[in-house]
Amino acid sequence: MAAKQQPPLMKKHSQTDLVSRLKSRKILGVGGEDDEGEIHRSKISQVLGNEMKFTMRKPLGLRLWQLVSAVMFSAVAVLALIFPEHLYDAVFDEDRSSSKMSVRLYGGALLSISLILWNALYSMERIIIRWMLLTETCYCAVQLLVMSIPLFERQALSHGATLLLSGHLLFTLISAYYYYQVGRKPKKV
Repeated sequence: MAAKQQPPLMKKHSQTDLVSRLKSRKILGVGGEDDEGEIHRSKISQVLGNEMKFTMRKPLGLRLWQLVSAVMFSAVAVLALIFPEHLYDAVFDEDRSSSKMSVRLYGGALLSISLILWNALYSMERIIIRWMLLTETCYCAVQLLVMSIPLFERQALSHGATLLLSGHLLFTLISAYYYYQVGRKPKKV
């Protein structure tokens, strides 16, 4: 039996075939516009994570605020863990030796939150930064509410308590501002 001879393959030149070139560019995503009017370099660069569309323009001072927050949470956590009676005395102006355990638990919770803040400081992802800012905002708002109710019931605000309440209010407002700023969609230029 003689081997059947295959006809010679026709080589298609996609560079000269305009329809084929357009289809290839569309599949690769090169040069096309999306719904938001942004031009993609390629699907490959999107998969590899080099797409500039997803990078976040950080609000001015965001990284500094993240650093200040992480340092403050860590410092108060260490203070609450090592010197619980001094922290309690500074806020409430009364001596209670039975409150050491609760203040140390508070310090442990703050230390956990500060670890989240330290890790979010090095993150470039918008969602992680927003969750960190939301965590900080909620914590400071709840802390402000929980601390202000007993202090106003006694109608005796110490200097330390006033300073702490105003600090929590400031942290709540600044974190909420950055949470809003990070969540905004960038303006099209």
